[in-house]
Amino acid sequence: MSSDEHAVASDPVKVAPSGGVQSLERAFDVLELMAAAGGEIAVSRLAAESGLPVPTIHRIVRTLVANGYVLQMPSRRYTLGPRLIGLGASAAQTVEAWASPHLRALAEAAGETANLAMLDVDQVVYVAQAASTRHTVRMFTEVGRRVHAHSTGVGKVLLAQLPDDEVREVVVTAGMPATTEHTITDVDQFLAEMRLVREQGYAVDDGEQELGVRCVAVAVPGVLSSAVSVSGPASRVTAEAVPALAVLLHGAAESLAGRRS
Repeated sequence: MSSDEHAVASDPVKVAPSGGVQSLERAFDVLELMAAAGGEIAVSRLAAESGLPVPTIHRIVRTLVANGYVLQMPSRRYTLGPRLIGLGASAAQTVEAWASPHLRALAEAAGETANLAMLDVDQVVYVAQAASTRHTVRMFTEVGRRVHAHSTGVGKVLLAQLPDDEVREVVVTAGMPATTEHTITDVDQFLAEMRLVREQGYAVDDGEQELGVRCVAVAVPGVLSSAVSVSGPASRVTAEAVPALAVLLHGAAESLAGRRS
């Protein structure tokens, strides 16, 4: 046996079904559960929601506490730790530096709010935004906001990058709640929408996330799970304006991908 083969054979790291390191995936799952709890959470609840044994949860949490990513509170429950603040701030600054010039140019050209969003498993998270300089109407989109993918333009265009069977799995697992009366809640109807998005190269949220608001979105080429959008009141972002906005969005997406200056 070669030295490389011996190293692989003796490697104690457990591989997860995804091909990654199992312990790391479990630690990230614990952090996500803590974040979703919105405050303090007990080990017993972490075990119940993760499906992992309590002793395993204890080991993961102790490691996270020792490294500052989790805090043990006086109640003996746990919450996210201060070290995550620095990581989050650094990530936000990096995305801001990359995206802001392109989003500001898009917002100026379109006259409406421009957004950058990313797909996180079965939800969309808005990671950067440039407000319109011409209008001050406030809408649901804001940095850090997480929403179901099926009811947003950015979510639609990102899911459209996947094969139909994967799209079905994502929306069935996540659920398809009706945010407004216009939200698509039928899987087959949503798959038909995916085929339309692929054909036209952009997605439209027509009052499906927020009544009276229309959003147009395109995927950012070469930047995994990222999409850029323009959103505004339907009285200004009219159906007739959508094709022209899609052209602006494709230009912004190319700029974000570094394919044009």
